[in-house]
Amino acid sequence: MDSLAGNAPRASEKTAPPDAAPLVARVTAGFAATFGGPPASVWFAPGRVEVLGNHTDYNEGYVLSAALAEGVAFALRPLAGTRGRLCALDFGRKVELDAARPAPMPTAAWANYALGALHFVRERAGGAPRGFEAAFAGDLPVGGGLSSSAALSVSAALAFAELYGAALSPLDIARIAQRAEHEFAGVRCGLLDPISSLFGAAQSMVFTDFRTLEVRRVALPPGTAFLICNTGVKHRLVDSAYNERRAACERAAAHFAARLPHPVRALRDVSPAEWQAEKSGLDPDDARRAAHPIGENARVLQGVARLAAGDAAGFGALLRESHRSSVENFENSCRELDLAVAAFERQPGVWGARLTGGGFGGSALAFVEESRAEAIAQAVARETTRAFGRATAVRRIRPSNGARRIGD
Repeated sequence: MDSLAGNAPRASEKTAPPDAAPLVARVTAGFAATFGGPPASVWFAPGRVEVLGNHTDYNEGYVLSAALAEGVAFALRPLAGTRGRLCALDFGRKVELDAARPAPMPTAAWANYALGALHFVRERAGGAPRGFEAAFAGDLPVGGGLSSSAALSVSAALAFAELYGAALSPLDIARIAQRAEHEFAGVRCGLLDPISSLFGAAQSMVFTDFRTLEVRRVALPPGTAFLICNTGVKHRLVDSAYNERRAACERAAAHFAARLPHPVRALRDVSPAEWQAEKSGLDPDDARRAAHPIGENARVLQGVARLAAGDAAGFGALLRESHRSSVENFENSCRELDLAVAAFERQPGVWGARLTGGGFGGSALAFVEESRAEAIAQAVARETTRAFGRATAVRRIRPSNGARRIGD
């Protein structure tokens, strides 16, 4: 694994990599059509997929994730004065604002991710407000749980950091993107999404320790690939379900803190063996909820070791264990996710599959033999289309480089 804590996003790339090139061309053309001239710069931030480490981030644990080839491109040109103009090319909508006083717009919720990025970048950078024209678009599948919102917040934050000449680290940008979602968009997200978007690398996963915020890259073995099935089910991760599970984890951590002979600040500090030995007296539902992130933390660390050894089958087995724990312990799966995972696992060449992201809908991820990826995707698409009674999208996703400046 390569340590990345000090690395900045790549700001020197002058041409779009092949996967991002069509999106960047579309945004550049859309900007010119909207504002009557080319942008000064275009920033691209990818979406992300969670590979292993489900609901571990707020338990101060570990996650393996990957940046995707798809994401959001954000084009910007400075203006004199303090007027700001922002266009969502995918929606054909525009807003105008005073860049000196950006504020959430209840009637244009799509704009709040970028407006929050502007506000918190300028808060860090200081200096006089600067006017701008900006336009953005994305190519991430809608509703697939691949974090288009973080891709927008990150790309906007990077563009505004350049506008204000702010020297911000990748973790600074990640925190700004998170605050934009919290305080402007009203989404209580963690740091997983922006960190994954910023630190990705081709054919590698991002390992994040959410206590120390240490970030490393973990290379994938040759001949491996990921497939994803978008079930088309919108996330049922309503606030009450998320909050109930988070509260259960906090109650369990307090229980173990009172029972174990070492400090317990979060479930990250509890091993599976300690959970088994000391779960008595804990509410049974809370015990099952806690078993999931405790097991996931152990699986992430085992997964890193298995990948380093080139053990693709062993890594896939951890994905299967992860999904089983989601079903039995955390109860954050749904019928469609379970059907998609089962369809993947019936195919030759699939090492393992699981739900990805918060659960309660969204997508299922599979780790497969690269040579069989296309055949597996076609077979699973047929099975899930029959099972769901509607067309299902199954496609390959490619771990890719993180957020970057595309150029002039």
